[in-house]
Amino acid sequence: MKTINNINPKAILLEDFDIENGIKYSLLPVKIDNKKVFITTKDNLIKALNFYNKISLPLEVVITDKDSFERALNQFMEIKTQKNLKEIEFDEEMELESEIDILNSTEEAPVIKFVNAMFFQAIKKRASDIHIETHENFGLIRFRIDGVLITQTQIPKNLTQLIINRIKVISNLDISETRKPQDGRTQIKLNKTIDIRVSIIPTYFGEKAVLRILMESEDIPSLEELGFDREITQGFRELLEHSYGMILVTGPTGSGKSTTLHSFLQTIATPEKNIITIEDPVEYKANNINQIQVNPKVNLTFSTGLRSILRQDPDVIMVGEIRDKETASIAIQAALTGHLLLSTLHTNNAPATITRLMDMGIDSFLISSSLIGVLSQRLIRKLCECKKEASKEEYEELEKIIKKDPLLQNHKIQKLYTHTGCKKCNFTGYLGRKAIGELLIIDDEIKALIAKKANDIELKKAMIKKGMKTLKEAILNTLLNGETSLKEAIRVGLKD
Repeated sequence: MKTINNINPKAILLEDFDIENGIKYSLLPVKIDNKKVFITTKDNLIKALNFYNKISLPLEVVITDKDSFERALNQFMEIKTQKNLKEIEFDEEMELESEIDILNSTEEAPVIKFVNAMFFQAIKKRASDIHIETHENFGLIRFRIDGVLITQTQIPKNLTQLIINRIKVISNLDISETRKPQDGRTQIKLNKTIDIRVSIIPTYFGEKAVLRILMESEDIPSLEELGFDREITQGFRELLEHSYGMILVTGPTGSGKSTTLHSFLQTIATPEKNIITIEDPVEYKANNINQIQVNPKVNLTFSTGLRSILRQDPDVIMVGEIRDKETASIAIQAALTGHLLLSTLHTNNAPATITRLMDMGIDSFLISSSLIGVLSQRLIRKLCECKKEASKEEYEELEKIIKKDPLLQNHKIQKLYTHTGCKKCNFTGYLGRKAIGELLIIDDEIKALIAKKANDIELKKAMIKKGMKTLKEAILNTLLNGETSLKEAIRVGLKD
């Protein structure tokens, strides 16, 4: 018996070998350097040998490290999935379920077991979305973890629709309709009940389903837990002390805007305040807040909903997104008439928010009178503890980036880190995310510039002169503090 560490074993199937027992007893058949062996870990050696003695396969047992064993185990889980899927026969008489209890499910149909296992794995791996895709010759299941899509398994194309049909059944959607988009909701129970938002669209090779795992109120982070610099967090607190005015959070899709807004609301939510939101979708079930879901089918849009909210005697209003001039106009009027209004807008940086509102047709004097603060934010992945020092090439690339931007030239490179991968981070090298951003507080000088219809370049220069840190500086500081990698920093916008 020998020990081999840091290997990349290739899982193999043996005719007389029981995969499920092999996984249970931590003994897996693999190929290493074209030689077939069993691998186990030092901690599980006795358990593995006891199982080995019961089988009649003359292969050597090799002890390996936990990471190598975990890589082989992931391969076997895919093999096991494929084996289960081959047995699937879709049952058209499946009963509608309003809630799936994953831990206590006794369902035997392979498609039901597979979907339950998919939900379990997604929540275990901290996924925010599950993507089920149909391609020309195969299907894919991908999880969005920390903002990035990661492929979990490839499945036969003819089985992809059976899985999507199962999703339709539990979401109360029409199984027979495959030509137009459908939206629904379902629930799963895994220690606690979790809401799932379901979206299904027809694509060229078949249907595609995206399942959004919605959050509970206890999942809403505090202002400090969001990850922003101390100065920005303090700026938030000062803005939230205003009794009226408009605060906007900007950034691309998936940059954490809704989470930040709900963190703001939880900070100021008290029994003395009437807080009402209109969202699409309602991503957090929040306490002490009245939440409205947009429903275009009955003409409940952001603009029509906002008009109704103003008749409900609100103190604080949150509008999920300002998409058009009508919604922007009503929001500004609400901010000018004694309400604190929070909302989001799709712009690349804080100064561009002002010009975006002007492009919508909002008068500059109304913007300067109502707007009190703009936050532009991004979410950046944090390195796992398994990180290592970056290569010489990465140091050189960062030096080139810093030399090209005058705002970054006062930053000194000390030590860079890059991602590796381990079991804890699902071999991605990253574990969790933090928010970074730039905060524009509208003071008298900025108001004067807005009234003069200054462009975003002029506003940015004024902000920097006042000492505001830009998004690029926030990204670079996160990188130089050893919290993220150069590759991730560039992905988020270091070169933009």
